[in-house]
Amino acid sequence: MKLSFRFTLLFFVLLLVFGGAFIGCKTTQNDRSSQKASVFDQLKAIYMQDLSQCIGYLDSLQRANQKTDLQKYYRLARRSFKHLEPVLGFTDVENYKFLNQPNILKVEEEDPTDIKIKQPAGFQVLEEQIFADDIDVPVVQKNALLTKQRLKMIQKNVLFKNYQNYHFLWLLRDAIARVALTGITGFDSPVLENSLTESKWIYQRLQDYLKIFAPTFKDQQLFTEWNQAIQQSMLVLQGDFNAFDRYAFIQQHTHPQLDLWKKTVVDWQVEFPFELAIRNDASSLFSNHTFNMAYFSDAKLGANDKRRATLGKLLFNDPRLSANKQMSCATCHQENLAFSDGLTKSKGQTRNSPTLFYAALQKKFFHDGRSGSLEDQIVAVVKNKTEFHTDLKTIAQFINQTPVYKKQFEALYQKEANTLNITHAIASYVRSLTPFNSKFDRNINQQENTFTAEEKLGFNLFMGKAKCATCHFPPAFNGTVPPNFKETELEMLGTPEKPDTANAHIDPDLGRYHMFKTAERKFFFKTPTIRNIAKTAPYMHNGTYKNLEAVIDFYNRGGGAGIGIDQPLQTLPPDPLNLTSKEQKALVVFMQSLTDLQKNKPQQ
Repeated sequence: MKLSFRFTLLFFVLLLVFGGAFIGCKTTQNDRSSQKASVFDQLKAIYMQDLSQCIGYLDSLQRANQKTDLQKYYRLARRSFKHLEPVLGFTDVENYKFLNQPNILKVEEEDPTDIKIKQPAGFQVLEEQIFADDIDVPVVQKNALLTKQRLKMIQKNVLFKNYQNYHFLWLLRDAIARVALTGITGFDSPVLENSLTESKWIYQRLQDYLKIFAPTFKDQQLFTEWNQAIQQSMLVLQGDFNAFDRYAFIQQHTHPQLDLWKKTVVDWQVEFPFELAIRNDASSLFSNHTFNMAYFSDAKLGANDKRRATLGKLLFNDPRLSANKQMSCATCHQENLAFSDGLTKSKGQTRNSPTLFYAALQKKFFHDGRSGSLEDQIVAVVKNKTEFHTDLKTIAQFINQTPVYKKQFEALYQKEANTLNITHAIASYVRSLTPFNSKFDRNINQQENTFTAEEKLGFNLFMGKAKCATCHFPPAFNGTVPPNFKETELEMLGTPEKPDTANAHIDPDLGRYHMFKTAERKFFFKTPTIRNIAKTAPYMHNGTYKNLEAVIDFYNRGGGAGIGIDQPLQTLPPDPLNLTSKEQKALVVFMQSLTDLQKNKPQQ
């Protein structure tokens, strides 16, 4: 009896201990889930309030008739929209793009049987309509209605149920990067140039969000540092648009906030399921460790590999791959000329040869954007009668009969050469050409202090008054739109056939039109990088300008519109920039600072 009682008592004690531990563990897990639900519920509440306010102001705008009322309600609606931007721009990219699209005709070309031509709508369109000299009130009201309806649709489909802390951290970093790379440039405030105030509104909302997550911080000093950093950013985001020091802002605000972000990842013990375009360990927007190259790569064969890039370099420089054994990729893309060829138009070709530096950081390839990946571009070059004039099957046969190549393909791809791994190897080499080691990069990353006042002025002009960065987006200074880097833009500048400054004629190359025969795409070309531009003269798709001074003069006049070319669909604003000779020179000097000074080696 006593022995039986003791066993019963022992069992009961153990049940209390382990059962209590299990219940405690389960309770802790439930508490954590409840805490996550609570913070995201609070975030959602702020977001929904901003949505309601924005819709309400647009409703008032839609009903207004007087200029003062139209402008008043636009400004109020725009402020609410900018409060929405951190969440909306991350969680609902397509709707955000619709609401914040530029006031230019939108052309969607999926295939020849599915081409959509859409009139622009949203806030940028409203800004240009409402702050024009002559306001067409019914047109404004119609656009306000369209914008309001889109926001109402968003309002009915807000889901925060499955969001985790890493989603918020991505959202936070995207917002910081968006402010630095497009927000302070005037990209989406083309008339009012209210970009500094709007960026301040974004930081205000980010601060509100971080307060919700205050209990998540184990290190409260880190939370304090965030508040101080955001407060400091808001203090400097004011004053004259043209005079704002964007160089100092990125160096002294954006980059330190990326460091805080990395510390927060550690403090919150966050594990990311994957990486977006920007690496999860990036602490600079201008580094060869900024980008996750797998995001821009062909996923079929995995991420880039130094050994595969080295093999790709051998193939890149081998003329035996072409039908006549005379042409290699390096024929038109010479390393000493930043992978261009120095000719107005490449031999036997109809266009100027672009640099391959930073080519990987695009979503469209060729001047007309007809290829969607580096691999596709390589296939097109191989098949082109005026280039390699062969096919990849023939190239694969040659490689597999060449012992040095055969051995490497079998070692690196576990099989002999074929179409897939040949193009991947060459593309891996091109993807390695992202050194980010120019004088500008080294200085903005505070690796050295050699940036001159003139170079700094040039950067600030590029990012502000001269409006260069509204098409040539940093950090690659190409047409790939940050911070998502999902789209590479095409533009119509009105590029002249000859470098005339009056009574000019547009170059006859129809550009993108050749792909789908879409009339609204005549004379459209991809926006290239301006990195290493000092080595890639002559300029433009047709090589019409022989030096950077002539290029700057073209833009300063308002593109084609300023030299006598009348093209209604010109995407470059036709108004002169009114840059002084000192400012034009500073722009040239800045662009020269984007030359990568070290010999490039394949990057991991």
